[in-house]
Amino acid sequence: MVSTIGSDAITGPFSRLVVPFRVVRYFSVATSLGPSWFVTKLFIVASALAPGTTLERLPLDEMARKSTAIVRATVVGTSGILRGADVYTLYQIEIVENWKGAGKPHLEQVAVPGGAAGGLRQMVPGAPSLHLGEEYVMFLWTSRSGLTQLIGLTQGLFNVQRRRTGDAAAMRAAAAELMLDASGHAVKDEAVSMKLSDLKARVTRALAGEK
Repeated sequence: MVSTIGSDAITGPFSRLVVPFRVVRYFSVATSLGPSWFVTKLFIVASALAPGTTLERLPLDEMARKSTAIVRATVVGTSGILRGADVYTLYQIEIVENWKGAGKPHLEQVAVPGGAAGGLRQMVPGAPSLHLGEEYVMFLWTSRSGLTQLIGLTQGLFNVQRRRTGDAAAMRAAAAELMLDASGHAVKDEAVSMKLSDLKARVTRALAGEK
């Protein structure tokens, strides 16, 4: 059975919640029940959107401050789980380095909406797919229920690649989904590519600024 997660699904922390209809409801969120449920602001906008996901554009510094953890990690396993009526793909990661969040490097789990579990398959436009053996920088948010997710779906995930020069780069492609700024205006996302050391320095400066 194949289904598409609709308006009652959690699409990720600090992302806009979108329903596949002409009327789009989206939220500015910060939650204890789940990343899309504790609503601080509710806007209803008319749109002729096709079914899909709409994301709030999150500047890097804002993602760093709102994350409960930022890690550099390698994907070592994957499985599917059901939480209520929603399917998540659980990625087991081995943490190489903690950029934010207490604790020593250890094995962790990150949930991405969509996947297959219990005979049900759900697809969430904009949800990233992680690959076994690959290294990423992840901007994470953990709810009180203990579910850890990427902030802003693909916005909170950077692929780490080694260059021929020997240094490492952190990259993510531009999101294909509709993206809105904080005022609700449509904006175009852009691909990001920088040295891994520069990304870490940017995160460090952002975290130092919140103290």
